[in-house]
Amino acid sequence: MNKNHFRIALVVLGMGFLITYALKCKADTAVSVSETEQVGQPVDLTYAAEKAVNSVVYIKSTINSKTQTIEYSNPFEDFFSDPFGFGDFFGRGQGQSQGQRRQRQYQTPPRTGAGSGVIISSDGYIVTNNHVVENADEIDVKLNDNREYKARIIGLDKTSDLALIKVEAKNLPAITIGKSENLKLGEWVLAIGNPFSLTSTITAGIVSAKARSLGADGIESFIQTDAAINPGNSGGALVNARGELVGINAMIYSMTGSYSGYGFAIPTTIMNKVVKDLKEFGVVQRALIGIQGTEVSNYIESQKAKDKKVDDLGTLTGIYVAEVQRDGAAEDAGLKEGDVIIAIDGQTVKKFGELQEIIVTHKPGDKVRVTYLRDKREHTTTLTLRNEQGTTNRVESFDTDDMGIALRPLTSQEKEELSLRSGLVVSSIREGKMKKAGVTKGIILMQINDVVLNTLDDYERAVKDANRTNDRTLWIRAKTQSGLNRSFTVELGDDKK
Repeated sequence: MNKNHFRIALVVLGMGFLITYALKCKADTAVSVSETEQVGQPVDLTYAAEKAVNSVVYIKSTINSKTQTIEYSNPFEDFFSDPFGFGDFFGRGQGQSQGQRRQRQYQTPPRTGAGSGVIISSDGYIVTNNHVVENADEIDVKLNDNREYKARIIGLDKTSDLALIKVEAKNLPAITIGKSENLKLGEWVLAIGNPFSLTSTITAGIVSAKARSLGADGIESFIQTDAAINPGNSGGALVNARGELVGINAMIYSMTGSYSGYGFAIPTTIMNKVVKDLKEFGVVQRALIGIQGTEVSNYIESQKAKDKKVDDLGTLTGIYVAEVQRDGAAEDAGLKEGDVIIAIDGQTVKKFGELQEIIVTHKPGDKVRVTYLRDKREHTTTLTLRNEQGTTNRVESFDTDDMGIALRPLTSQEKEELSLRSGLVVSSIREGKMKKAGVTKGIILMQINDVVLNTLDDYERAVKDANRTNDRTLWIRAKTQSGLNRSFTVELGDDKK
């Protein structure tokens, strides 16, 4: 082999080495990229931010000034105005005794609040928190491009703390709705909202926990995140790295009222069901399993705290059934106190939030397969979910205007003349449920079921609460203008006039 042939051989070998090395590097890089994608690091969140920010709006809610009547008692008032107690003798005081409660009217100042909302459809539907717009007389919505609209309430759901409002507009930048059930612990998320009225604020964090319950009275299966959330973020968007909506930011956990580490969002699995029902029915068709319970770990800790013997339940996770509601779905399916629910329709249930998140996607009348432990042995039963009224029928929204009466609070003078401390006067009446039950103009409604009537809000609350009960009945205590007691029964079911 001459020198030229030797040089050519070296070049060929060198090129082969370089090609082999390059291919190896490419393979190593591919593995590295694959591993990086698998663990989710590093993450570029700019795409998600730019994709989602225009779908989040600023909401200002206004509660107008109102006239309210309050009762007060001053035990020294009669003493100082009439120190010798001659008031009644001289015909003053209308027989009022020392320390009698009196009424005073005052004008409440208008109040405003601020929060966030998420555009979920291009024709103007916006999701926010119930507590952002509840009781609002006016709702103003401002988009990220500074366009402003008046909004109206489509439906409210206090139990899930969600509300659906609408503005009259087209071609709005609706967000893409993702699947919150696909979120993983440690996954990067963005919180987008208007904290302290700082519009279009974006913060980042990770999913710290899922199906978190905080012990409030409602549906709770929160996504916990360490993305900074503050007052004003309520109703805003929690989005994943693809810019998809995975939750509605609802609350913070803080001793000061401001961010101190954790925020909580309502997952889209719950949001989707609530929005669908509010659009279609005006009220959420909530399915109930018919138990009171707690997580097994909480039950064990509570027994230890009481120095009681803790029975071996056969598991350390699941939902301990503390009470089976009478005539409910669980009782009919054979569940008993002391059972431990471990799965619904094959989905493992370890936390109470997981149970709620599964059940909330169903409607009354749906059948679910419940797997539970009793005496450490596994059993399965089929359970037909029911509504708040104990039936499988559709729950109808109820408008108190359908009752057919107009009410006003008693004036201070009327309360004094009639010796009453509360009550609402029927100022007019038309055909409707109240007239059918015998209620007449001028009569004074004192109490409905367990609610004493001082304000129109008391009446609204009493009627709507009764509509969610099994019997859907108003038991009304009333008085005539002459002081005679009266009682009425009003059925809130279909009116067959």
